Amino acid sequence: MRGLLSWLRERSPEMEAMLGRFVRIESSSDDPAGVARMGRAAVAALTDGARGSLRRAQVSWVSGPEDADPPRGPHALVRIPGAGPESGKRPVLLLGHLDTVWPSGTLGELPWRVEGRTARGPGVFDMKAGLVQTVWALRALDRLGRAPRRPVRLIWNSDEEVGSGTSRGLIEGEARKAFAALVMEPSLPDGGVKTRRKGVGLMRVRVRGRAAHAGLEPERGINAITELSGVLLEAAALAAPEEGTTVSAGLVRGGSATNVVPAEAEAWLDLRVMDPVRGERLLARLRALRPRHPEARIRWSGGMNRGPLTRSEGVIGLYRIAREIAAGLDWDLGEGSAGGASDGNLVAAVGTPVLDGLGPGGDGAHARREHVQLDDLPRRAALLARLVETL
Repeated sequence: MRGLLSWLRERSPEMEAMLGRFVRIESSSDDPAGVARMGRAAVAALTDGARGSLRRAQVSWVSGPEDADPPRGPHALVRIPGAGPESGKRPVLLLGHLDTVWPSGTLGELPWRVEGRTARGPGVFDMKAGLVQTVWALRALDRLGRAPRRPVRLIWNSDEEVGSGTSRGLIEGEARKAFAALVMEPSLPDGGVKTRRKGVGLMRVRVRGRAAHAGLEPERGINAITELSGVLLEAAALAAPEEGTTVSAGLVRGGSATNVVPAEAEAWLDLRVMDPVRGERLLARLRALRPRHPEARIRWSGGMNRGPLTRSEGVIGLYRIAREIAAGLDWDLGEGSAGGASDGNLVAAVGTPVLDGLGPGGDGAHARREHVQLDDLPRRAALLARLVETL
């Protein structure tokens, strides 16, 4: 294990240079061309100078539905054969994403830069560093004459930051066939992995009232905004932060003019829950809410987009293996939960054990202070390499 880490540490300058190249490729979810460039660069880095199992890797580009609106970039699926006694068994699935939340042009404001041993730039933490880590973990096994015990399936999708709408089927399909999944999303602030994630839902509520002149005969109208406001207050009261359940109205629309009693209003609610039972209970309670005016009409749509990633026995088993490997690197690997969802939630929903948050340490995902600790890259790559070699 020490030899693996030493080899990776010797290549820290190459890892850092690769991270810089990746960050300089802007790959907003809404820029299919940019995401495609990022995908080609990542796959080329993985297969560059390939030997052994990587030389036999099969790369496929999977497009989303043709009617996707807006269109998304292609998703990379890489199949790498195993070499151990488990080579014919169910594969290990590695997950990462090519897209970032940062719009094209952000590099002009937030350029790639290294300050001491900290790297900064749009997408550096979420999750260009995770892509670099994956490349070098698999390279290390390949160059040192080692190989995964099981086959490896690697998915780098192009739309994780916008809900994985065009890649969900691909991820779920590969997850159902997998022995376990490892997700290179950023680690927790203390460097721990994520053994729990909240499930995420999106509900749209529309209220229809009745239009009237706001000055001449307001009493003949039914104010849809007022009625929606009452519903939203009741919805917010369903939150139970002590249980991890949150309800947040993030977008509200309504009305046509200031002198018209609004006939229509709508809102979108972000829902977060820690387990499926609480999720179903919350949805039922929301759908039971009604406007106060008896003639107002309400319609709910949507539901849970990604179920919770619960700390199951399978997840605990993966964490224990990872912690033991980390201990061999003089590292106490912690664990914890995250309020946001990832593609790990999709894997968990089909019953496959998943360990999330394996990416390098840093902070500031989706924020201008986004950064990653460069000294953590070799160590995290060594951990991933040993996990792939061990499972």
